[in-house]
Amino acid sequence: MLKSKERDLIRELEPDRMHALDEDDLLALHRRIRRARNKHTNNYRRKAAADVVEVGARGAAHPKGSKSRLRAEVFEEALSLVSARLASVAHEQAEELKRERLERARSGKSSGPEPHGPDSEGKVPDPGRLREHSKHSGQLKRDASSIAQGARRQAKRDS
Repeated sequence: MLKSKERDLIRELEPDRMHALDEDDLLALHRRIRRARNKHTNNYRRKAAADVVEVGARGAAHPKGSKSRLRAEVFEEALSLVSARLASVAHEQAEELKRERLERARSGKSSGPEPHGPDSEGKVPDPGRLREHSKHSGQLKRDASSIAQGARRQAKRDS
């Protein structure tokens, strides 16, 4: 019922083959299977819609699309298998990264910026120029408009 390329795609779902794939390979496989599933689902729906118009009833047209419906179901099931495997591999990798990050933090090797000297203890030697708080955004026209709008609102409340 499936073409040779489609059978090859389904063969890639064998447990030994799928467990040998890393996350990127699983994403590529997921993408290929999703495209095949979408193709067969769309083909089935189009043919079924045409059959309903031709026969005049959905129930009478249902048996006509059995092959295309089965193809769509095969790829739907395949997609669920790949999605489950991809989720578990992604979760494993996320846990591995988390463990590595915590290990680095415990050993004192931060992934953040390095201290600025041997005796600086992580402090910045010169903080630079202190900035003063500014009451405007730097665009005078917009600030004036905002102030005037606030004054109008207050005047409306006061009256």
